[in-house]
Amino acid sequence: MSEFVEMDIFFFITTVVVIAIGILLVVILLRIWRILGHVEEISKDVSAESALLRDDIADLRLKIRTNGFKVLYLKTFLTHALKRLTGKPRKAAHHTGEKED
Repeated sequence: MSEFVEMDIFFFITTVVVIAIGILLVVILLRIWRILGHVEEISKDVSAESALLRDDIADLRLKIRTNGFKVLYLKTFLTHALKRLTGKPRKAAHHTGEKED
């Protein structure tokens, strides 16, 4: 074989490999982009839930300070926290006709 034919074969194979690697990198980057979008949604949900939990704890502390410690306050707090954690809808949403997400 002549040297020019060998160079043509080498450059053809190299071009195909470079294009394949480029396509693979684009696919990987698109997947990473999508995963980061999901991470952003999850972080927003966690932030919203932590704000609700903070409000519940503040409400519990206020009730304990004003009325003293009662097991009912702790039960109510834990019930609300577990309902949000498990995703069960609250009773108030059913009575008002609101839709749960």
